[in-house]
Amino acid sequence: MKLLYAPASPYSAKVRMAAAQAGLALDAVRVDASSQPPELTGVNPLGKIPCLVTDDGEPVYDSRCITQYLNRISGSALFPRHAGKRLEAERLEALADGICDCLLAHVYERRMRPEEKVHQPWLDSQWSKVVRALDTINAAPPRLPKKPTAGHIALRATLGYLDLRFAGQWERGRTKTKRWAARFDERFPELKQYLPS
Repeated sequence: MKLLYAPASPYSAKVRMAAAQAGLALDAVRVDASSQPPELTGVNPLGKIPCLVTDDGEPVYDSRCITQYLNRISGSALFPRHAGKRLEAERLEALADGICDCLLAHVYERRMRPEEKVHQPWLDSQWSKVVRALDTINAAPPRLPKKPTAGHIALRATLGYLDLRFAGQWERGRTKTKRWAARFDERFPELKQYLPS
């Protein structure tokens, strides 16, 4: 399988970590999504990464769809079979992805607009969502099982993105979350190489 990705993307990191955890080999091909190369838009009309191309040439996008696909072909290596535990994993993945959505809206507002046109109320609104979500996680960090779910992986990728783009802005008062990330890396050191960079 081929994965079109960018190293800084938290969604790409999540998918690469998930594939590694599931024992699935990927041919990771780095692309610049901002330039909308035909290699990407030819398989994903949205021109977004990550995009998985299966062995049969079928495109799979977005990252949550990809983790579900990887789970199916790996015999449920990423989501528990028990309905309640599966819902926990799916909800954690959705929360982590939601944080990333807000963070990327924040990054692109600053990156794509001239400084005088950056809309601070929009940035504040996005950041308030991130703060609420991080506070929720810090109040009760998810328990780490012997095998991480796609939810745990998504959260670790999100925290890696926060460290990459928002270092010094999110950690204060969230020592439990920082400890959780460190424990994740200690328990699953083989996944650390895929964190956003």
